[in-house]
Amino acid sequence: MHIMAFSDLHMAANRAETLVEASTEADLVIGAGDFCNMREGLDEAMEMLQGIMAPMIVVPGNAESAKELRAMARPNMTVLHGESTEHDGLCILGLGYGVPTTPFGPWSCDLSEDEAASMLAPFEMADLLVTHSPPRGVADITSGGQSVGSVAIHDAILRIGPKLVLCGHIHDSWGKSGTIGDASVHNLGPTPNWFEL
Repeated sequence: MHIMAFSDLHMAANRAETLVEASTEADLVIGAGDFCNMREGLDEAMEMLQGIMAPMIVVPGNAESAKELRAMARPNMTVLHGESTEHDGLCILGLGYGVPTTPFGPWSCDLSEDEAASMLAPFEMADLLVTHSPPRGVADITSGGQSVGSVAIHDAILRIGPKLVLCGHIHDSWGKSGTIGDASVHNLGPTPNWFEL
């Protein structure tokens, strides 16, 4: 399966245009959260992506809630937040929001490490894990050199054993990748990223 994936669109019209154009080659499109800014403009962001005809699997970032994303999702979008779905024989698990809790204040949709661990606990396997936040220790370094990824997501990767993990959230680590166990982990950013599964 030819997968195109991105994160952190943040309502950038030029980025959306590039994603729409590239998506014609995709069997599946993954959006790893933060479509809008500070809970504003999600309807506009979804409109920017309306040219994507391929099936989409999306998770909410910390800039939009799961409820808001479900309400605004395009007909070809499946929203996952502590849920899994099957697509062409692949088991895909998704978890949105900022993990651990961000310092951004009340507008930010966040989970504590314990909350994230509880939401991931029921799942025993997945081929693909889509999270907004990166796991601790991979593609999670800020401009100040801090590792700010999620321990709960890191631990879930080791337990669940996905082949591929796609995330975003930490802008300074867009384009960075690494491995946890047998899983290949990628912090996407708002450009087309291509994967085969």
